[in-house]
Amino acid sequence: MLIAALLAVVSAQLAFLGHDAGHKQIFRTRRPNDALGTLHGGLIGMSYQSWISGHNRHHANPNHEEHDPDLDIAALAFTRGQASRKQGFLRWMAKHQAVLFFPLLTLEGLSLHASGIRSVWRGETRARCLEGALLVAHTVGYLAAVFLVLSPGVAGLFAVVHQALWGVYMGCSFAPNHKGMPTMTGESPDFLRKQVLTSRNIRGGRFTDFLLGGLNYQIEHHLFPSMPRPHLRHAQPIVRRFCAAHGISYRETGLVQSYREVLRHLHETGAPLRARTV
Repeated sequence: MLIAALLAVVSAQLAFLGHDAGHKQIFRTRRPNDALGTLHGGLIGMSYQSWISGHNRHHANPNHEEHDPDLDIAALAFTRGQASRKQGFLRWMAKHQAVLFFPLLTLEGLSLHASGIRSVWRGETRARCLEGALLVAHTVGYLAAVFLVLSPGVAGLFAVVHQALWGVYMGCSFAPNHKGMPTMTGESPDFLRKQVLTSRNIRGGRFTDFLLGGLNYQIEHHLFPSMPRPHLRHAQPIVRRFCAAHGISYRETGLVQSYREVLRHLHETGAPLRARTV
């Protein structure tokens, strides 16, 4: 089980490298970046091409209720408008989403796998044949390796622990970046404010940089998405001073505090649904 936990960390770090490749941070041109990103997507069992398509839409309109796909998650409501439109079981989940948030993250890894398979099946990726072959190879290789080495019961538990912890790691890396920050509807402000006001940085040193894959410099990353990860920490003081000089709110907090803010926002968003009807 400790190896399963370690493999979850390795899977997340591979995903971070795929993210860097998607933003052309590693090579100067798109083709080698896409090749590396597709390879890393195959290693962890997801469709790089379909993921980067949605991720680019997120970067264009972060925290925009109508245009950001990262706010379009059926199991959660990030605005009261979204909460009011939930029906049935999803409405119940929205009522208690702050409590359910971390348990739901255990399914994030499976969601990435399922999303990749669905995209390949529907032809929503530019490299359908290649990514389809990589997903099949990943699934067959992963299951064969686990079930050949371990007994069936232990192998199943290994897979559950690995996938659950990977999902939690991924969710805990991405959630602090925008969740609980201002959301937008209709026409957005200028590029600078759109990116800065909706993003949150996480304080920390080089260990935090490694732990979060550079996503702790979310403001700088959104302003300069192709900037290689190691340079973001050097750009931060320049961006911070610029925002202070122009009266633009620059949000930076500790990792634990960021989770508090995310959970508080989810709790407040679901509050109207918990209120008794008079």
